[in-house]
Amino acid sequence: MSLGSYLIYIAILMIVPIWAQSRVKSTYKKYSKKPTSSAMTGAEVARKILDDNGLYDVQIGRTKGTLTDHYDPRNKVIKLSDGIYDGRSMASSAVAAHEVGHAIQDQQEYAFLKFRSALVPVANFGSNISLFLILGGMILGAMNLVLFGIIFMSAAVLFQLVTLPVEFDASNRAMGQLVSSGVIRNNEERETKKVLNAAALTYVAAALVAVAELVRFILIYLASRE
Repeated sequence: MSLGSYLIYIAILMIVPIWAQSRVKSTYKKYSKKPTSSAMTGAEVARKILDDNGLYDVQIGRTKGTLTDHYDPRNKVIKLSDGIYDGRSMASSAVAAHEVGHAIQDQQEYAFLKFRSALVPVANFGSNISLFLILGGMILGAMNLVLFGIIFMSAAVLFQLVTLPVEFDASNRAMGQLVSSGVIRNNEERETKKVLNAAALTYVAAALVAVAELVRFILIYLASRE
């Protein structure tokens, strides 16, 4: 790998995720101080959109941390962090609606969500074992182990890539639901969308890092076969 290529790799691996996280935090901080015209809490927003879509069986709970919000499809529960659950801001409304977007995907059996769910066990196994196989193979000079590691890593990378359409679709659904339900007005759409776009950057960054790692090991393996 040339010096230029190596520097690009390091930039993707380190700078991009840090930049993405910084962008999310600054955007969240800014718009968590701007209330929506409806003045609804994140929990109220989630409940309203769920009920509007007939998802009465989906519950809303709390989870610890900041921006740790997620939808649990197994237990049909949307977990909101305290700042989102109680917040009456554009940020809390956007995040809560995004998680409801996943619940709607689950209800409608959105193809990419189903595919991602099916990948979870394979992706988890692949991410846990791939580096051990690759590094072990490189140390021992056993390139077949490296190849197996690359194959397992590919499953984890595929999971990251499939996550992108799932998250972008959930954000699109969130924007539509926020407007149609009356949580935000038309003049609040632009600022609310900035919150969703910033959050999406973290998934894009994670995918870039995963692909960069995979490509690097593929190049190492191919170079060893020459």
